[in-house]
Amino acid sequence: MHVLNIHGVNDVRLDPAAKPSPGSADVVIKVKACGICGSDLSYIKIGGIHRKPGGVTPIGHEAAGEVIAVGADVRDIAVGQRMVINPMNTPSYIGSGGPEGAFTNELLVRGARAGDSLLPIPDDLPYEIAALTEPFAVALHGVNRAEAEPGDKIVVFGCGPIGLGMVLWLIDRGVTDVVAIDLADERLARATALGARAVINPQREDVRARLAELHGTARVFSREAVGTDAYIDAAGAPSLLSDVVRMGKYHARMVVTAAYMQPVPLDLGAMLTTEMTITTAVGYPTEMPEVLAALPRLRAKAEPLISHRFPLDRVIEALGVAGTPSSAKVMIEMREDRV
Repeated sequence: MHVLNIHGVNDVRLDPAAKPSPGSADVVIKVKACGICGSDLSYIKIGGIHRKPGGVTPIGHEAAGEVIAVGADVRDIAVGQRMVINPMNTPSYIGSGGPEGAFTNELLVRGARAGDSLLPIPDDLPYEIAALTEPFAVALHGVNRAEAEPGDKIVVFGCGPIGLGMVLWLIDRGVTDVVAIDLADERLARATALGARAVINPQREDVRARLAELHGTARVFSREAVGTDAYIDAAGAPSLLSDVVRMGKYHARMVVTAAYMQPVPLDLGAMLTTEMTITTAVGYPTEMPEVLAALPRLRAKAEPLISHRFPLDRVIEALGVAGTPSSAKVMIEMREDRV
């Protein structure tokens, strides 16, 4: 029994741990698969989240597994059930500052509730695909916040797992004019495979000029704007917000899903003349059940987004891979025979 803990800035270790024992309202899950999230990498860089001096931050929250123990007061959950964990609906917010993290063999889910903090996995869905529910729910919430509809011209900045999930959901919703932007050609190739109309690498192309070519132009008072309807920021580049405001057309929409650690400048004058809407999206208030229900139908598109698979005893190596442009979703499987 082990658990992945952050001990300090860039100090993460796979530590021995005692097996959890559930209270009357709790459940224990034998973790089968858990994806590495960009927030896990961010927590490591800053030395953990809500970590007390001398303490640790257990991480991992994109988990799926099998119920192996059920507290006496838990209803509608049975040993042997296959479950996805909704960490946002757990009292300890698993993997984001509480006492539990899902990069472990056995995970305590406090105050377990069927259909809420634990969602049953369809019988024909592998654990590793089910573990995509959480990041795909983040992506779907961003698409929902963008109010994306068929006929829209939409740009997704950043083609990591969340951005690629957004491309997937946009195409699935019937939005055929999706442009994906990233610095890594490997990630742009994945966006193309998902159905993006076009991809842009800013290292080789002028983003504004290329978008004007793809989406047309429009006049906003004395300046020329591009014809894009909505932009979704899954990249977090410091100049991105101001760049979009300066190119945005009248009533363009922008959703920020990337985490910004520092303030960024904003040209309010340009924003004023377009009446542009800028909002944010975080987590997945309602989307997880919808995503899990859709995954069997979308499995053929979702599965290629798992770029690497590692056993738990190689999780430190896996974290390094997850930080490279060649990766998409890096999955930790609690099986010693998979690499």
